[in-house]
Amino acid sequence: MLFSKLTNWPSLLFLGFAFFFLYTYPTLSSVKKMAAESPKSVHNFTVKDIRGNDVPLSNYNGKVLLIVNVASKCGLTQSNYKELNVLYQKYKDQGLEILAFPCNQFGKQEPGDNEEIQETVCTMFKAEFPIFDKIDVNGKNAAPLFNFLKAEKGGLFVDGIKWNFTKFLINKEGKVVERYAPITSPLKIEKDIKNLLGSS
Repeated sequence: MLFSKLTNWPSLLFLGFAFFFLYTYPTLSSVKKMAAESPKSVHNFTVKDIRGNDVPLSNYNGKVLLIVNVASKCGLTQSNYKELNVLYQKYKDQGLEILAFPCNQFGKQEPGDNEEIQETVCTMFKAEFPIFDKIDVNGKNAAPLFNFLKAEKGGLFVDGIKWNFTKFLINKEGKVVERYAPITSPLKIEKDIKNLLGSS
């Protein structure tokens, strides 16, 4: 009897593990369901504009997007806003939209509230492209949109946003095509933007 019990213990152990994994991990059908529900493009997200109004990014279906985390007091601010304005004026009528998301996570260089930010970017930097709600781009409070962008296009060494003016280029279908480092000049992205605008 004792021998029988000893020889059956591997089977009992196997059954125990089988039940554990069955109840601990999602089934194939639930994995498929989660995959089906996960965002497929930026068009699946709704964000808030600088005034707090909901903006479905599906409104930009058929547009090429350049999504940027911005800051008003960064060493990169003047050059980036200047060149982003150049790109916007040159290509907005061809289907380019630049979506700017203020963020205070890097050197506390976007300290103002939304009203102060809007006044600064419109008067000092003459930005005509849309400015959105101030957000976090990293950490537990990161905006879902930026979590998606980072997952689609990771950075060098780590996927997290490293500094102000990280840029993501999005095609007309809402897919993330490329990610550019903060030090990448917006005008150096012009060729990639033209290629996407010219695609059907």
